Amino acid sequence: MADPLRVGILGLGHLHPRTYLPHFEATPGLEVVAACDALASLREAFARDFGVQVYPDWRELLAVENLDLAYVFLPHDECPEAAVACAEAGVHVVIEKPVAATSEGCRAIVGACEKHQVLFSTPYLWRYHPVCREMKKLIDSGVLGQIVGCEGRCAAGGLHRYLDGHAAWMLDPKKSGGGPIFNLGVHWIDLFRWFLGEEIVEVVAKNAHVNRQYNIEDNSMAICTFAGGSLLALDISYTVPDSYPHGRDLYLALRGTKGCLEYSPAFEGTSETLFVCSNDVAFGGAPHKTIPFELESMSGYCGWLGRTYVAEIAEDIRQNRKPRISGQDAIRALEVAEAVYRSAESGRAVTL
Repeated sequence: MADPLRVGILGLGHLHPRTYLPHFEATPGLEVVAACDALASLREAFARDFGVQVYPDWRELLAVENLDLAYVFLPHDECPEAAVACAEAGVHVVIEKPVAATSEGCRAIVGACEKHQVLFSTPYLWRYHPVCREMKKLIDSGVLGQIVGCEGRCAAGGLHRYLDGHAAWMLDPKKSGGGPIFNLGVHWIDLFRWFLGEEIVEVVAKNAHVNRQYNIEDNSMAICTFAGGSLLALDISYTVPDSYPHGRDLYLALRGTKGCLEYSPAFEGTSETLFVCSNDVAFGGAPHKTIPFELESMSGYCGWLGRTYVAEIAEDIRQNRKPRISGQDAIRALEVAEAVYRSAESGRAVTL
């Protein structure tokens, strides 16, 4: 049996590192051996709770530990330097989205990983969701006809969750790159690119900045045009009230010349439904239906989605194969997010 892949966690001041541990523990052939963070209280608590070696700096961790794979949860502006160093050391790299504070930084990461022939990926986990996979199958089957319009809403709140989660840097655009369109919107940008199999070529956007404490927008709204002419309306914000179920208001929809799909993800729930309506002959006699999904309940970040992603990345490394979510996917999502800001600032459409 092959030796387990030695995993290091770079950065603990983030909402997700701890919630990835159940996935690492459940994946055969993975062993988390070390973690690092500049904040002593975070690394000491992590060492106590999970029994791994901790370091104050990722440079020391890389110098001491013989890693195979690094999962990076550092502030976005710090990710390029750390990821490039990992690549140069022959360490495979997974970086929490959106990967960097700029698309330029993301390109530097991707270039270094390609040069040193190590894996790079980022967990755009919605591609793994059973409902989203069914949506993709229906779109590709042609029962919606030509896609005309899409909607994506991802609203989460509030800003205090980053303070509570020891990730106040998320509210500083110099460190994070931006607000909700950067941190949340990239999920939907990536997902709709995957749904349609096309690139976004133009963005028109507006940002609402209501809070006076942080230099980030509260809400981004954008109209994105795909290469084939389809439109995507994005509504991305940090303005969901604390009383909202599970703190997320999510919605996905696509409308075509022959049919439509509508899905309101439950986020933390296990019972999901997908509404499908189509004039296609394949739906003859039953032009609309609601498809139920009972999801497997599982601990860890995003449950089954996160578990599947971690296991798949490990197998990608062992099989020396390209990951499902590539460096180009990461770059493109960031380029679109940056276009949202440029359009909002200029008041004009931005072409990509």
